[in-house]
Amino acid sequence: MNIAVYCSAKDTIADCYLQLGVRLGQWLAANNHTLVYGGATGGLMTMVSRACIEAQGKVIGVVPERILKAGRRSPWCTQTYEVNNMSERKQMMRQLSDCFVCLPGSYGTLDEMFDVIASGTVGEHRKTIYIINYQGFYSPLIEQVEKMKQEIFIPQEEIYKPVFLNSLDELFESLSNLELTINK
Repeated sequence: MNIAVYCSAKDTIADCYLQLGVRLGQWLAANNHTLVYGGATGGLMTMVSRACIEAQGKVIGVVPERILKAGRRSPWCTQTYEVNNMSERKQMMRQLSDCFVCLPGSYGTLDEMFDVIASGTVGEHRKTIYIINYQGFYSPLIEQVEKMKQEIFIPQEEIYKPVFLNSLDELFESLSNLELTINK
């Protein structure tokens, strides 16, 4: 499967988050999945792509022109697409991917996450998005989603909804099950 990963590009985050990227990249390679990501350097983005490449995996980077001009093109890609802007990056990553994984991140990660959720909600795709609530990172978001459901901004029975998981082990099990479903 082609699995998009959205995550932080900050180098100054805690090592426990960086190790999530290493572990995920190694698992993707070991299980013959292709990483699809933003193709830039920094933080979790570097960790997941480098770990995947070092474990002989495949990595597709989708890099906007602004990232290229900043000299942040990742050397850890087996294939790279250059796009004009962040909107084109999100669209191409959605098209190239069979599912999506959100690790901890900032505004960019949230933007990519909500883009996938919103486009799934209006029926543009039916690809699963997994949000890793590692050490409660996304717990406030989960609370906000529940509030939006209580206030009926989000229907109780969503047509498309994100899957929140607490660990990479839960993710690996879910991805293995998804792969079986896709390959039927």
